[in-house]
Amino acid sequence: MIQSGVDIVKIARIERMTRRFGDRFIARVLNETERMEMSDTAHYLAGRFAAKEAVAKAIGTGVWRCGVSFTDLEIRRDKRGRPQVTLYGAAKDIFESEGGRRVSVSISHDGEYAVAFAAAEYMKP
Repeated sequence: MIQSGVDIVKIARIERMTRRFGDRFIARVLNETERMEMSDTAHYLAGRFAAKEAVAKAIGTGVWRCGVSFTDLEIRRDKRGRPQVTLYGAAKDIFESEGGRRVSVSISHDGEYAVAFAAAEYMKP
């Protein structure tokens, strides 16, 4: 069984949040490893924000529900540049307890928007 999630973020909104809250906002969205990989702050952060929202929807928890935070959802690039999802904490526990096998995500930027689509694969009940 496949569950999906999608999210779109206006990059200017993320820029405003970053200006207003600075490192506190960034640390709330990205874990330490993701912060080390960050390049263009607004585009990178908007893409990761959308990706994490999409993943949380695909695994059925949402963010800030069921004890899941943004930092429980890690999005990093593999050797070919593809985004890879690693779950930690409550997100991992819930996903695995429900028969979750794999989560994939795709991130795209166009003009003033970042969008992400996630698919969560589950073993058939």
